[in-house]
Amino acid sequence: MSEQGGSGMRAALRAHWPEYLIEAWALGMFMISAGVFSTLLEHPDSPLHRLIADGGVRRALIGVAMGLTAIALIYSPWGQRSGAHMNPSVTLTFWRLGKVSGWDAVFYCLAQFAGGVCGVLIVTAWFNEAFTSPPVSYIATVPGAAGVGIAFAAEFAISALLMAVVLRVSNSPRHARFTGLWAGALVALYITFEAPLSGMSMNPARSFASALPGGIWTHFWIYLTAPLLGMQFAAAWYRRGLRRVACAKLMHSSTRRCIHCGYVP
Repeated sequence: MSEQGGSGMRAALRAHWPEYLIEAWALGMFMISAGVFSTLLEHPDSPLHRLIADGGVRRALIGVAMGLTAIALIYSPWGQRSGAHMNPSVTLTFWRLGKVSGWDAVFYCLAQFAGGVCGVLIVTAWFNEAFTSPPVSYIATVPGAAGVGIAFAAEFAISALLMAVVLRVSNSPRHARFTGLWAGALVALYITFEAPLSGMSMNPARSFASALPGGIWTHFWIYLTAPLLGMQFAAAWYRRGLRRVACAKLMHSSTRRCIHCGYVP
């Protein structure tokens, strides 16, 4: 590492460490919520599982819970400060668009991976075998019965659509405040309808968080590549029309600093 690079890294850490910790916290909380609701609804010994016999209904309820979790994190005071990426694919896409600096992208991604793993470990400590054993199995993302190709295509498609919507809505002065609602709604719909195809990841850090403690690496390459490629595709398509990208935040608050566009309240 050059002296200049080391200096830049240290400067980024000193100035932006709160945002990095927030990104770890945000994905950690998302994974805790996913683990808790999945265990309560999918473990055979759970009263909720016995009460709701239809697997599609249970999956829809998990989708609603996770969509609301995403919305709550995006609009939370901390989420408004970091931008609530919670996903290396989101961060790297905004980096490619020139809206996140290099070191911020590095530390955002590292924080997201670390936070996700911590979230899964917390749920493991709470629920033990109810969470770690089938059918919950650390809420690992694995291809469905339709196969690996369909899982890859599905992950690519849902990731591309999410980023396309985020870019379109967040860069509309009239509708930008609704970006988090759109993102949460898509998460809910994807879990309800797409999860049987790929497990619904859209997020390398989310899949890694389950795979590492569970040792479940089944076709893990899909979840490292397809979300990133899908979001990069959406970003390239969005920029074809020379459209502007205002900022990397999903919710840009007028009361909180922004390390991406330099806004100071």
